[in-house]
Amino acid sequence: MNKRIYLTALTVIVATLFLGSCKTLNQFADSLNNLQRLEFKLDDVNNFRLAGVNLSNIKSVSDISLMDGIKLTKAFSDKKLPAQFVLNVDAKNPNDGNGGTKQSSATLSSFDWKLYIDDKETIAGNINKEFVIPGTGSSETIPLVMNIDLYEFFGNKGYEDMINLALAIGGQSGSAARLKLDARPTVKTPLGNINYPNRITIVDKGWTN
Repeated sequence: MNKRIYLTALTVIVATLFLGSCKTLNQFADSLNNLQRLEFKLDDVNNFRLAGVNLSNIKSVSDISLMDGIKLTKAFSDKKLPAQFVLNVDAKNPNDGNGGTKQSSATLSSFDWKLYIDDKETIAGNINKEFVIPGTGSSETIPLVMNIDLYEFFGNKGYEDMINLALAIGGQSGSAARLKLDARPTVKTPLGNINYPNRITIVDKGWTN
């Protein structure tokens, strides 16, 4: 190979590597932009059951039937108040192509969370499947199934206070107002998974990113 052919080949190789590197950097920049613009908010609480009693249609302690009251009283006396419910988290991807942003969807591959009730840290978990959040500006719901023994964390409260806490979360007039999530989302990209640099606090009052 003469010198001219060698230099030409080297130039092509270097240019290819450079362009490939630029493409990779652009992909990385787009992925970071996706990650930083995702927003989260707590939505509602569904299917709240306490010691097997469905509280979803119950407004106050006085509305609990005799039989359900016996179940709850026995569970409390046994120092166990297992609760199961679904906490819905809204996720929004503002990358809709407006305002100078590139329209793109985001795939949430991990959502490491810790649940706080009345600012007390309780259980932790993660999603068990990926969620695609379209770049449409609309929100996507991520249902988180919660299994927690309320007595374990709030056993110092009296019976009525603990039932009222459960009703405030999952009763007929319940909401996620007394809940918050400490979370670290992970987004799937062409370059691999990218974690949020810091954990975020998600509440029901406004969007967090």
